[in-house]
Amino acid sequence: MPIVRSQISISLDGYVAGPNQSLDDPLGVGGMRLHEWAFATDSWNEQHGREGGQAGVDADVAARSMTGTGAYVMGRKMFGGGGDDGAWDEQWRGWWGGDPPFHAPVFVLSHHERAPLAMEGGTTFHFVTDGIESALDQARAAAGEQDVQIAGGASTVNQYLAAGLLDELFLHIIPVVLGAGERLLDGVGDPRLEIAETVASPAATHVRYRVARG
Repeated sequence: MPIVRSQISISLDGYVAGPNQSLDDPLGVGGMRLHEWAFATDSWNEQHGREGGQAGVDADVAARSMTGTGAYVMGRKMFGGGGDDGAWDEQWRGWWGGDPPFHAPVFVLSHHERAPLAMEGGTTFHFVTDGIESALDQARAAAGEQDVQIAGGASTVNQYLAAGLLDELFLHIIPVVLGAGERLLDGVGDPRLEIAETVASPAATHVRYRVARG
C-alpha cells in the first residue's frame, strides 16, 4: 500500500541546514556537510547522472531514497527562486539543472501562483497555493500505486508530521554539530515514532521510523 514518507539528513543538534542560507550557499554555513555521506556513494552519483562513488551501507540507503516514489512535495524555499515570500522569478527553474533527479511530478508549496514547469527526464514542478493537504492530495493522485515523498525542507516536513499526514520518517544522522540553522521537529507535537530500521556506517547513522496512528 502506498505511503507518505520523508527522508532527510540531520545534524546531531537537530538541524537540516546551517545558518545564513542564501543563493550562493543554499544549505547555509556548514549545511553541505550533512550530505557528504550521499555524495560519496555510487548510487547517489548514478541517480544524478554522474560517475564515481563507493558501494556499501550508505550506497544501499541512497539507492532506496527515491525507489518506489511516484510524486514529491517540497517547500518553496527548497525549490528556491525568491525565498519564502514574494512573486516568482520566472527565470528560476530550480537548483538541479535541466534534468532534475526526481523524474516524477513535484508539488511545490507556495503563496504565489505559477504555471507548471516541465523539465527533462519526466520531472514537472506544479505550484500549489492552497495548502499542504491539497498538495498531498494532488501528489497521491499523481503517484498512483507508488509512494509520495515529502522532500523538505524542515518546515515542510514539520507541517506534515504535525498534521498527522506522514507515515514514515527516515533520518540520516550525521556526526556534525551546526549550532544554528533550520531545525527539524520543531512544533510537531508528540508524534509516536517507532523504530523500524537502523543501519550505520562511519559517515552516518540511518534510522527509519514509522509514525504510529491512534
